[in-house]
Amino acid sequence: MNEKGLERKEIISILNQSKSQDLKYDRVLSSMCTYPHEIAVQAHIQFIESNMGDFGLFKGTYNLEKEVLSMLSHLLHHPDAAGYTTTGGTESNIQAIRSMRNLFIQRSKCDKPNLVVPDSAHFSFDKVSDILDVELRKASLDENLRVSIDSVLSLIDENTIGLVGIAGSTEFGQVDPIKKLSEIARGKKIFLHVDAAFGGFVLPFLDESCEFDFMLPGVTSIAIDPHKMGLSTIPSGVLLFRSPDYLKSLKADTPYLTVSTQYTLTGTRSGAAVAATYAVMKFMGKEGYRKTVSQCMQSTRYLLSRLTEINVYPLIEPVMNVVALEVPEPDLVRSRLAKECNWQVSITQNPHGLRLVIMPHVTIEMIDSFVQDLKQVLQTI
Repeated sequence: MNEKGLERKEIISILNQSKSQDLKYDRVLSSMCTYPHEIAVQAHIQFIESNMGDFGLFKGTYNLEKEVLSMLSHLLHHPDAAGYTTTGGTESNIQAIRSMRNLFIQRSKCDKPNLVVPDSAHFSFDKVSDILDVELRKASLDENLRVSIDSVLSLIDENTIGLVGIAGSTEFGQVDPIKKLSEIARGKKIFLHVDAAFGGFVLPFLDESCEFDFMLPGVTSIAIDPHKMGLSTIPSGVLLFRSPDYLKSLKADTPYLTVSTQYTLTGTRSGAAVAATYAVMKFMGKEGYRKTVSQCMQSTRYLLSRLTEINVYPLIEPVMNVVALEVPEPDLVRSRLAKECNWQVSITQNPHGLRLVIMPHVTIEMIDSFVQDLKQVLQTI
């Protein structure tokens, strides 16, 4: 830090130079985030100093958070759900499993808890295992890259605190058989967390209905990220529990704040993200999200039709706007697309392929340009 501060003009110049080095989303086909809606940005700036860690000081922002939770609870078919806004799927997953562990140990005095997750689960569950000292048991996937129910059943024992189902897997956008997982969870009297960080703002707005939320009685918690397809600002996540009892298991006393209790993982929380999420959800409404999801799915179908022209096909038929492609030497293709064409795509591991996410910023012109560049790269491999 300098003894004397820099001039405002110089700071702005440095910021502009740094910003120019960031890759613009119009070259990004790998991210599950996108440009936030302008009304979300406006709300974020207006509430930039709001701290939900001590929400007694920011009652208006706290009321907005309650509205966000209510809107999402209704969307996910359980108006009485309890929860809070998080920084995103990782925090939501940690807290959901922490609640499972606390309640299960309280009930059964288990000292070696384990958690059964799909092999396709987000890497945040590896962090969960490390942080909470919960053994992670990874169930294999079926031919459709959904978790195998037989594999799940084979991994459950008396120390299993719960199951995890994915509604929109990071690699393939696939949805696990949540209904069957719900039945197992109820039968075994264990918990079921649904990671719908991506799919939560997609599945309710698709033409074909998909059972993945609190409509299924075995689902005890859900993670959903407004900063992905919800078009809010980063960081905006939400964790919802079927019952307030799950939330209460996370209680921490905070006697020096205006509120005496916290249930969150982080202390300081962004009120700006709360306001941004409220603003964009109110502005978009279900109709707006249906239109956005429909446009992304249309673009996804257009991409697939263009790819057939160069004999490139998906590893599985996309369920939502995530596409995994079968190409020769995917790592080399990815590297060359980045170095030669400035495209950012990603890789799936098993099966190995090229992964694209068709977010709202992905235009038809982008798709045409990408397919042409991919064709040229593949011709020289």
